[in-house]
Amino acid sequence: MELVTGFWSFKTFAAAVELDLFTRLAGGRTLTKEQIGLPERPADLLLAACASLGLLERDGDGYRNSAIAEEFLVRGKPYYFGGQVTYCDQRTYLPWHRIGEALRTDRPLTWDPATQESMFDTADPQMLSTFWDAMYSTSVFTARALSETVDLKGRGRLLDVGGGSGAYDIELCRTHPDLKATVFDLPHVCEIAAAKAAAAGLSDRIGTAPGDFLQDGQLPGGYDVVLLSMILHDWDEATNRRLLAKVFAALEPGGLVIVSELLLDADRAGPAPAALMGMNMLVETVAGRNYSNAEYERWLADAGFTGVRTVRFDAPGANGAVLGVKP
Repeated sequence: MELVTGFWSFKTFAAAVELDLFTRLAGGRTLTKEQIGLPERPADLLLAACASLGLLERDGDGYRNSAIAEEFLVRGKPYYFGGQVTYCDQRTYLPWHRIGEALRTDRPLTWDPATQESMFDTADPQMLSTFWDAMYSTSVFTARALSETVDLKGRGRLLDVGGGSGAYDIELCRTHPDLKATVFDLPHVCEIAAAKAAAAGLSDRIGTAPGDFLQDGQLPGGYDVVLLSMILHDWDEATNRRLLAKVFAALEPGGLVIVSELLLDADRAGPAPAALMGMNMLVETVAGRNYSNAEYERWLADAGFTGVRTVRFDAPGANGAVLGVKP
């Protein structure tokens, strides 16, 4: 029954984010059902449902944010996660209703490969903005977990391949004061990353390098760390192996590659977040799927990396990272 009614929880959650309920309750504020601007019955039902999900707590005659809502669902907070909620609600929720079609045809549902070059080829700038907000909100907390798990002490220059809005670079540079980072992504994405770095006060340590990691013959060189975060699950094995070869060539001797992903177990029977993200790749990509750490370890070894190993952590965008060193 929990599986059957899972969408009830999500849509309740998404509606509360759409109404900006948690931002209105920021800072310990308490509101009653008469004060949230909805008719009495739906207000009562929404507040009770959000409390049941652990997003709100009862406080006398009203409700206030739970600790998790206060940290992650208040707009403007460093780890605001509402972008991901909004993206899934507006972009992927309805296409997921046609998952049977995707299983039968092996074609994405959120865009049309026959008429569009990629999922980013859209005339809707608001949807692209929502996408990048979602990626940032997922990445920023995942980056903090990665920074606490992978030791980059002594590393000086990091290349973030497909780095998007630069969330990983901001968190890693905050944790490692001697580190400088470069976001390598499409030109319009680099503009977003530059703005995020400036807002974080890190423009002097985070730069951008416009390019296309699939089409360009090589990646920028001279780096002692290359990060691939939530990138390789978008592509098939052959594409990923070609990209890892470019990474190997770009790294300085002794350089470290980091593949950060929701990793499947070697038997491909879980964990559920990684397996279900794989299903989402069916909905959103032409050839993407989630891979096991054993597969990534093999690909890195085949590309020439040594000391290949997996480290684990718990975060929304990844449950671990596969590391390798260029001899």
